[in-house]
Amino acid sequence: MKRVLAVVLLGFGLAAGAALASVEDEIRSRIQPVGNVCLQGEECGDAAAAPAAASSGPRSGSDVYDAACMACHTTGAAGAPVIGDTDQWAPRIDKGMDTLIDHAINGFNAMPAKGGCASCSDEEIVASIEYMIDQSQ
Repeated sequence: MKRVLAVVLLGFGLAAGAALASVEDEIRSRIQPVGNVCLQGEECGDAAAAPAAASSGPRSGSDVYDAACMACHTTGAAGAPVIGDTDQWAPRIDKGMDTLIDHAINGFNAMPAKGGCASCSDEEIVASIEYMIDQSQ
């Protein structure tokens, strides 16, 4: 009986050890580095030969709206004018495009600069404003 119990416990121990090793392998794969830092003049292997990603140019107003503006301008969060609501947009449009651009790029009231889209260019912000105005007239 003791031998059977010992064999069963040994089997459970081996199975638990294998499961633990599997978990440790999964953790190692999740926290492994995703890249290397290469300095000019140093040998970096294949990383130096990889072509740089080509820019596809500025994003459309619709794309920028979907990525950065939608959260507030769809719900009206923090007083943002809701896209498509002519009554909310009319007084803003009356102030002129220069004012709208200035507020969007530099921030205004609760809206942070560029609506929080640090990766957006000024040109993309202008395109998103034009998109929202087109949808709201």
